[in-house]
Amino acid sequence: MTTASAGGSIRLSPHFTLAEMTATSHKLPNAPNPDEVKALTALCLNVLEPVRAHFGKAVRVNSGFRSQQVNATVGSKPSSQHRKGQAADIEIEGVSNADLAKWIRDTLPFDQVILENYRKGVAGSGWVHVSWSGTAKRGGSKGVNSVLTMTLGTHGATYTSGINA
Repeated sequence: MTTASAGGSIRLSPHFTLAEMTATSHKLPNAPNPDEVKALTALCLNVLEPVRAHFGKAVRVNSGFRSQQVNATVGSKPSSQHRKGQAADIEIEGVSNADLAKWIRDTLPFDQVILENYRKGVAGSGWVHVSWSGTAKRGGSKGVNSVLTMTLGTHGATYTSGINA
């Protein structure tokens, strides 16, 4: 359920606001519809809040909801769960992104966990993409629980199975 915080921002969960889940550096419209806000709220409650509680630190959302225009601008597929409010790219200061991805993989329900642009031995490299549609269950069901590592090379992104860190 969404509530307005004292700052006028819509709070999706105890620690996450609509403003941070829709922030973008691009000067393009990025307003979710009510169904997308509902999906963002579920993502926050079922994935991001448990991550924050476990690590005891703020979770930085690099990218949450993306409008069609924002999604196209960042070069993502039209089918991206970011478009539906079901995905976020996150980091936690002082926590290895590989450790974050592994903890989510081992603990939470999710559709996808992708360790993105991580470079082994480079502290703070990359980020973690996590998505949740509401059908995900820990241990896998209905084709969910995809675990990948994405590396960027001279020919674009390459995906491999598992958390390769």
